[in-house]
Amino acid sequence: MDRATLFDRLDEELRTDAYADVDASPNGLQVGSREGELERVAFAVDAAEATIEAAVEAGADVLVAHHGLVWGGIERVTGRELGRIAPLIRNDVALYVSHLPLDGHPTLGNAAGLADLLDLAARESFGEVGPETAGLLGERDEPIRVGTLAELLADELDTGGEGVQTLAFGPEEVERVAVLTGSGVDWIDEAVDAGADALLTGEGKQQVYHEAREAGINVLLAGHYATETFGVRSLQALVEDWGVETTYVDHPTGL
Repeated sequence: MDRATLFDRLDEELRTDAYADVDASPNGLQVGSREGELERVAFAVDAAEATIEAAVEAGADVLVAHHGLVWGGIERVTGRELGRIAPLIRNDVALYVSHLPLDGHPTLGNAAGLADLLDLAARESFGEVGPETAGLLGERDEPIRVGTLAELLADELDTGGEGVQTLAFGPEEVERVAVLTGSGVDWIDEAVDAGADALLTGEGKQQVYHEAREAGINVLLAGHYATETFGVRSLQALVEDWGVETTYVDHPTGL
């Protein structure tokens, strides 16, 4: 397969253009050329020196990442930016990024992966970002105690040994769950309005304690990295189905 075909197929599957005006991350090809053939694609949650170096060592022609290098623009390619971009260019490794499109994809996305883990059915879009969404809302056939839910997440996710922080201010039995991975606590009001018993996300902010307590909703913080491995793993499987050799670069942060 050539690079342009890979990028075009990913853009179409992820609806990259639909998020162009609502995502701080410019999704799609961020670094490198569309020209040339490819033999191996690496996948990682974060594009950083460690994961870029690992992709180079693995002989990848393309690195697909959830968190890219550009958030609203780069003024100078020096320091940290140079340390990340230079090895990509030096080794002719293209960087393809999918941020919010990969969060909200109904089957391949990060929220979809967590919804699968929790056996959530009757799924709906959740987490409005302009006209698009970045999460999912679903229901369990059988309610689960909030403590048991936290244990399940801690057992199944790579939290770096940090466990799952739980703000247990909602029903003890959880049935309806809103999922918005990464940094999703700003959508707590939307979760309450949707009748969710719990909001599952990655990381919290100080004010979410009181917001959850006053709203009577459970909030589970399972780690930004840990909740966002599902999307790139799903893309890896998809690209393998397209006949391309792949590798996964796992670099958990514990955050």
